[in-house]
Amino acid sequence: MASISAALIKELRDRTGVGMGKCKEALEEANGDIELAITILRKSGIASAVKKEGRETKEGMIGSAENNGVIAIVEVGAETDFVAKNDRFKQFVEDIAQEVAKANPSSIEQFLQQKYSKEPTLTIDEYRSTFVQAIGENIQIKRFTTFKKSPEVSFGLYSHQGQVFTVVEIKGTSGEEELAKDIAMQVAASSPEYLSPEQVPHDIVEREKEIARSQIEGKPENIKEKIVEGKLGAFYDNVCLVRQKYIKDDSLNIGELVAKRAKEVGKPLVISNFFYWSVS
Repeated sequence: MASISAALIKELRDRTGVGMGKCKEALEEANGDIELAITILRKSGIASAVKKEGRETKEGMIGSAENNGVIAIVEVGAETDFVAKNDRFKQFVEDIAQEVAKANPSSIEQFLQQKYSKEPTLTIDEYRSTFVQAIGENIQIKRFTTFKKSPEVSFGLYSHQGQVFTVVEIKGTSGEEELAKDIAMQVAASSPEYLSPEQVPHDIVEREKEIARSQIEGKPENIKEKIVEGKLGAFYDNVCLVRQKYIKDDSLNIGELVAKRAKEVGKPLVISNFFYWSVS
């Protein structure tokens, strides 16, 4: 029997979408001949899945789940908006998010090969493949990420119709989930690129300064740098979360909002991270 490499198994999976385990079995039966392996898969009960895999999955949904202090965020792709809004598809996304939260896997590849807890005879990828056959479209688990909860951190999660998903992490204490969720809504609405001015890369700052200087040619030298700094400040106000005006009260920016709440609760609250995904 020919030695079946992981790369060959992955190639067959990429071409067919069938689970890695079934791909390996087909390649072993075909003695490493990938075209014959495809034929073997098509002759088996997963032929319909083979036909559908490879189609683009530009629609889909982002879902979440929590288990044992782990928050999981998962994006699952579908071919059409019709399927993405289907209750069976939504349940599939929820199932997958629950599996990620339970196992907290380190990679997509590892996750796809683990056993599906509700049907241990199947791997996650085989479960996905059976769902492809049932739903009639290509379905792909595109990406996932996880967050670990702790007593000194509050997480706020916000989903906009499953198409945009945001998370905000506030360090200092638990119990500030409502504040964190309000700021997660801010992230969804305003799409900041950075948390604070300190996180903006140096080359981006220099680019913005150069653009600003090109716009003030002819101005007196003694005020040029003040104008440049003013324009840079306006840039920060637009792209940095803590500098953005709060959508529910534009008398405050987000940094001021958190500082106000910190004073109220007597805790040194700080936004430590934010996360933004949209269906890709």
